[in-house]
Amino acid sequence: MTDVLAQLCEDLIEAGVHGLTPLGSTGEFAYLTWEQKRSIVETVVEAAAGRVPVVAGVAATTIVEAERQARAFEDIGCDGILAIMEAYFPVNDDGVYDYFRAIAESVSLPVVLYTNPNFQRSDLSLPTINRLAAIDNIGYIKDASSNTGRLLSIINLVGDRMQVFSASAHIPACVMLIGGVGWMAGPACLIPSQSVALYEQCKRGEWAEAMTAQRDLWALNQSFAKYNLAACIKGGLELQGYEVGAPLLPQAPLSSDGRAELKATLQRLGALREAE
Repeated sequence: MTDVLAQLCEDLIEAGVHGLTPLGSTGEFAYLTWEQKRSIVETVVEAAAGRVPVVAGVAATTIVEAERQARAFEDIGCDGILAIMEAYFPVNDDGVYDYFRAIAESVSLPVVLYTNPNFQRSDLSLPTINRLAAIDNIGYIKDASSNTGRLLSIINLVGDRMQVFSASAHIPACVMLIGGVGWMAGPACLIPSQSVALYEQCKRGEWAEAMTAQRDLWALNQSFAKYNLAACIKGGLELQGYEVGAPLLPQAPLSSDGRAELKATLQRLGALREAE
């Protein structure tokens, strides 16, 4: 499967994406062994060949394991770390701070904080984000809370000490309008050139044009919310000709209704070849 992943990376770079992020939620990080995670990151770093930065996801329930992953990915040649906290038992604010601080201090790479409250027992609170923003190499946050007001609160709180990325739970154009610097999300795997075009419109301040494009692209975000995330992205990639297989069990594959809906959306967005 590494050849399929390498080809996807090549095609994404060719489409103009500004970076690659293996082992995020779209990459099923929570379902993979360490050997699989390492192989994925090695494949992406090799495929990128320095053309775009590779920001690898680090996720663990313990600080020791998170530090080990981060150091390994730095050794492989990653350009940054996307830090995710897994938790079975809830962790208080001090514990959350210690976890992310330890990852940052274990590497010399820039670190992106990643919080997804829908899937985590312990969230990054605003006071904790503010504390972490004081650490030199923690300069970014990806917030998947679906609460755009929270993003504005973060921006107001941390100022230029930390830059905010949109997730697929948010409307990217709206996030960039309020001060976000971009989006780091699964839909870009299926519509890379369209996603880059939206970003460029926002960067140029062409907000009317960006919102026209955003209205069309939002249908894909809605599919992500409606269906299993991995099933949706893998189903879409298979429609595009990538033999990525089904989501890892016990996740279910995309339903026939979901596949038909996704196919129609991709066709409407110009993200399927005519033969499809």
